[in-house]
Amino acid sequence: MQETRTELLCADGVRLAGDWWLPSAGEPVATVVINPATGVLARYYHHYARFLARYGFSVFTYDYRGIGQSRPADLRSVAYTWRQWGQQDFDAALCHALDRDETGRVLVVGHSIGGFLPGYASMAHRISGLLSVGGQYGYWGDYQLSRRLPMALKWHLAMPAITAVLGYFPGKRLGWLEDLPKGVALGWGLQQDRAEQGLKAEDAIEMRRGFAALTGPILAVSMSDDPIATPKAINRAMAYYTGASIAKVHLSPKDLGFDTVGHFNLFHARHEQGFWKSSLDWLREGRNPWSQRTCL
Repeated sequence: MQETRTELLCADGVRLAGDWWLPSAGEPVATVVINPATGVLARYYHHYARFLARYGFSVFTYDYRGIGQSRPADLRSVAYTWRQWGQQDFDAALCHALDRDETGRVLVVGHSIGGFLPGYASMAHRISGLLSVGGQYGYWGDYQLSRRLPMALKWHLAMPAITAVLGYFPGKRLGWLEDLPKGVALGWGLQQDRAEQGLKAEDAIEMRRGFAALTGPILAVSMSDDPIATPKAINRAMAYYTGASIAKVHLSPKDLGFDTVGHFNLFHARHEQGFWKSSLDWLREGRNPWSQRTCL
């Protein structure tokens, strides 16, 4: 395969770092944009990008503003938010992919918040399909009941408090995640049950209209041992995509041949012969490889 570093210019002037992963031979079967989880570097998904390229996909990976290769010199100087990641960063990545695509099929693989961000993009109506892996937006009331209190204390009390003092969230130093810009950390930490919190009524209506514009099929995958992306959280997030046909599958680690998987593990290389190969069925043909595990 061929790997090429590139740079994106968002509509508001922010520059992002990204990489293309291209098949070494033959015409690509589709183009895929990979949206990372919050506080996860794009390079974590490079193993999966290489895998998809070997199977004929053109793949684009990138870091959101404030993260990894797209981080400014002083993270305290910016207050980037999740909405900007969707409205600006993902929209720029999607437009870039659409410009480069020669197949007529531009797909998105979104992990965690990356499965929710596509609805913010002005070009969401051009998305041919979305594979959402643990896609949700971090409302504490949806966390697994047995883990809800410690996770709420960590992400919704400690994180916003530390961020308010330091002007950014030092996730890497704490061993939690990568460092986060202030707006993202506070947006997650203070998240309520509606993603449009803080918006004026007309802006909230416009936001929902944008999500409804995504009409390509969605496959939303969740894991039974994921304390964050529970079925309740998945249902809450996917309810915004009112214009799409959505299939939801709830897998157990044993379905994939493992004892534990959790929220972050599915993009680890150990899943190449299992989850990754199964995902090809949906990306190539739109066929749900886990139809027997469909949930409401």
